Amino acid sequence: MLSSVDTQEIRVPFRNNATQRLLAILTRRVWLPKFIYVCIPWFYLFAGLSALLASLYISNWYWILPHYLIFSVACLHLGAIVIRWRKAPLDSGAQQTDSRTANSSP
Repeated sequence: MLSSVDTQEIRVPFRNNATQRLLAILTRRVWLPKFIYVCIPWFYLFAGLSALLASLYISNWYWILPHYLIFSVACLHLGAIVIRWRKAPLDSGAQQTDSRTANSSP
């Protein structure tokens, strides 16, 4: 019974033209003005705090409460991560060599 199964592979193109266009749109780089770039992590923190306070304001258990809590935790977490990434040095090795040369100068 298993021998009568057709074993030919069906060849499906990995990406068609529409998928390639969608990937090109989704992966392109976006250049933001400096003010917006600087404000993004603070917006995440503000949105997370607002959603957390809104979830505390709701007195009864509604279906929207878990969504507010998940959104608030995600925004607070994302805001903290973006701020930490921006404050961290890009290359710790370069920072160590700079501190060594600064200490060795007379």
